[in-house]
Parts: sequence; C-alpha cells; structure tokens
Amino acid sequence: MPNGNPEKLRQSLVELLTNFATELKRSDLRKKVIALIPAFHKLRDLGSSLIPESEAPSARDRIIAYLRQYPQKVIDGDELMVVSGIGEWARRVRELRVQFGWWIYSGVTFKDMAEDQEEVDSLKAIGIDPSKIKPDQYVLMRIEEDRDAAHRWNVLNEIRTKKIAVKDKIIEYFRRNVGVQITGEELKYLAKDKSEWPRRVRELRTEDGWPIATKNTGRDDLAVGVYVLEEDKQTYEHDRKIPDPVRVEVLKRDGFKCAECGWSRNMLSREDPRKMLELHHRQHHKDGGENTAENLITLCNVCHDTEHRKKH
Repeated sequence: MPNGNPEKLRQSLVELLTNFATELKRSDLRKKVIALIPAFHKLRDLGSSLIPESEAPSARDRIIAYLRQYPQKVIDGDELMVVSGIGEWARRVRELRVQFGWWIYSGVTFKDMAEDQEEVDSLKAIGIDPSKIKPDQYVLMRIEEDRDAAHRWNVLNEIRTKKIAVKDKIIEYFRRNVGVQITGEELKYLAKDKSEWPRRVRELRTEDGWPIATKNTGRDDLAVGVYVLEEDKQTYEHDRKIPDPVRVEVLKRDGFKCAECGWSRNMLSREDPRKMLELHHRQHHKDGGENTAENLITLCNVCHDTEHRKKH
C-alpha cells in the first residue's frame, strides 16, 4: 500500500534487513523465508509510495502517471513493477491499453515493426531502436488518452476470431474505422500476434491500393507506428506503384495542398467530400507517364476523380 511518508518506510526497511542478519545465521530455511516477508512488503510499499497517493491512488494510476512522465522513452517492466507495488502490473498495463486507450507499445510490437525499414528509421529518429528493445519493455507513444479505444477493442475481438487471412482481418478493421488513427499494438493483437502484420499493411497500401496513411507517406501529423485508412475506396491501379519517397517529395513541393482547388487537411470537415490528398499523373501512366515528381501533381480526392472522368 502507498504511504505518504516514504522516508519512514525506508527506515523501517533498513531496520528489518539489519535484523535479518541474525536469521541468516540460522539453519532453518523456512524461518529465513518467513522473516523476509515483512521486508518484501515494505519494499513494495516503498515503491508504490514514490508517486504521491493524491496524484495516483491505484496501481494502474501509478503506472500511467509514471509512463506519462517519460513519453516515447523505453521503460523496463521492472520499473512498472516497482511504482505499481503489485505483482500483476502487466495486467494493469493491458487494461490501460485496452480499456482506457493509452497508446502503450510493447517490445514485441516494436520487434514486428522492425521488419519495415521506414518504420525503423522513424523510430530511431525519436530514440527507439526496435532491434534492441526487449519484449518486457514498454513505450508510451502519446500522452493523451484515446477515448474511443474501448469500442475499437470490441470490434477487434470480433474480427480477430474470424477464420480469415490476416490481411483480410486488417482491411476489415480499417474499413470499419475509416479516418481513425489505428495503432500498431491493435494490429498486432488483431493478427493474433503473428509478426507478418506490418508486411500485410504495406501490401494493402502498395499492391491493393488502399489509402493507408502513415507518417512516412506524408502525414506528418501522425505519430510513428500509427495508421489511418483515409477513404473507404481503393486508389486507381496505376497510382499504386508510386514509391513513398516520390510521394512525399510531391506532397512537400505542392505544400500539402490540392493544386486544383487548394484544399488541405487542415480544412477537413465532416460535410466536405474532400477527405484526402492523392497524386495524379500529368501524362497518363498507360501513355508512358512515369512515377516521377515531375510527372505527378497533388490533387484532393474530389479533383482527382474529376480528372479521371475527363479522361474517360
């Protein structure tokens, strides 16, 4: 239990350990173990008292309070064990993620993301090396709570149990959450912890033409390891092979605005049919137009559709 006087707990713990010197001289193993129990409890009480009870009254509160002090920092599970003061701290971490919507990524999720070099580069840019992180380490990726997460996890569990391919599960989940920021932790769970999910997300975007945006595809407003299906419609087949570096170059050149109507993401509204930015070939791909920045222009989805209707 947390205590408002950590120093008193420390003194009490020192006294218990000092007195234990006598027990060490005894031969009875069980008496030694029993004599250590009070010290064990005092140590846990001391750990749970490092964060004032007024700020975090429960073990779950202490865990998230600790993580929020060190966002985007790799935190060992042992640290969370100390500040929580309980043995079942890992369950509380899961509750924070599932029931309360905190974006807490585990080391296992980062290991999966390490298969995507672009994600690796983005993670390293914020000081996280996914090749070195351990399974029992955690990172709070965003300090704000995602209040819609509980509903999404209900949908996750429904899709997760379906006897369909991982890629089919992922796109179904995206299509039921169009425009919503989806975390890698959700996709890992959806894939029943199979490490292939980052590759399947990339295939959905680059091969199947689903407009799944990430920080690496030009959405600087997104956090690392977050994905958004911008529209429930596959892109035109000839636009699916544009390399991401070229895509980002064109978006930056055009100021992240539609070159036709001037729409940008900061003008996004529920009533407006313009929802996303797409790239359009000046010289049509089937006519020999290449996937180069010089041959591409940024259009909103409405202007893009208009241009294609003109072609036909």
